[in-house]
Amino acid sequence: MQRESDLQSALMETISFAGDGIATELIEHEELADCAATAIEREGEIILSYGTGAGYTPLRELIAGRYGVHPYRVILTNGWFQGLVMLTHRRARGRDAVIEYPTYGKALDQFFATGATVGYMDRIEGGLRLEELQYSLRTSQKKVSYIYTIPAFQNPTGTSLSAELRWEMFKLAMRFKTPLLEDDTFGLLRFEGDHVPTIFEMSAGESIYSSSFSYTVAPGLRVGYFILPDEHAREVAGIANGTYISPSLISQATIFEYIQRGSFDRHLGELRDRLRERRDALTEALVRHLPDTKWLMPEGGIFLMISLPPGSNGPAMLEAAEGVSALSGTDCGGSPNTLRLNFAEPALEEIEPGIERLAAALAAVA
Repeated sequence: MQRESDLQSALMETISFAGDGIATELIEHEELADCAATAIEREGEIILSYGTGAGYTPLRELIAGRYGVHPYRVILTNGWFQGLVMLTHRRARGRDAVIEYPTYGKALDQFFATGATVGYMDRIEGGLRLEELQYSLRTSQKKVSYIYTIPAFQNPTGTSLSAELRWEMFKLAMRFKTPLLEDDTFGLLRFEGDHVPTIFEMSAGESIYSSSFSYTVAPGLRVGYFILPDEHAREVAGIANGTYISPSLISQATIFEYIQRGSFDRHLGELRDRLRERRDALTEALVRHLPDTKWLMPEGGIFLMISLPPGSNGPAMLEAAEGVSALSGTDCGGSPNTLRLNFAEPALEEIEPGIERLAAALAAVA
């Protein structure tokens, strides 16, 4: 019987809430294939060759037009994360940085990798502890390189900052002459509630803005973008040229075609509806199977963070889990009794069975 049970466990397909991606069914494969073919037919001699480190010019110009800036300020990167790496390793090395906490684990790792001294501002239920930001800026022995924040549908908590908090952050950044780096990767994925202006919008373009097409189009295309002050833009473009010679112009041209033909805006509306459906399926499953957990309801994005009952050990629970995975809050700087759940990654019909398996794991280690 034990051998049969072990075999069943081995054959059980894992339902993942742990990753940073989205389900393949949320990607328009055929439309993107047609966009890529159209781009190659139109200008294959250009996009199949080397290009400037700053990225595919037509897409830079299109993004610049949407945000009301000069195209020179728009830098396309091979995924959002590579842009962050280039910025931090040039500007944050050996200096200070102030980062909200908990936060995106890979971003936190990059700031540590530069040798930066990291100050924290706690992400709390009501928003953000601005007094911690002010204290870090005031007491820094070195010039603070960046204030890093994910205002909308944050990874990992799924929460958003109010317009007032965003504006207060920007005012502090200006007061201490510190660049504010806004990660708006999930900002376009609002499926509920009223629009809140980005810090970039509020500041009339004075802050640093960044985003990605990984969640609105497809993660495998690896296209992120940054809107930077002239000096930063010139530096990042130079680092890109010296690091990988040329970006993937095919990917960037594919996204340009996808936007130009109207597919992006249409898909975005459909994607929001499907993400809301997944969010609702997840929260309903949590109510049924993990009723003692707590969470804040996200109005967009792809993440939700749950707090387990007092005394629970998230890492131990995940180690005991069979056929399901999630991310421990400790991987994002959160407490051991929290889990980050990505509701965009599993198929819709997998969500409830996945939560049932997490509930079984919690019961096993209780």
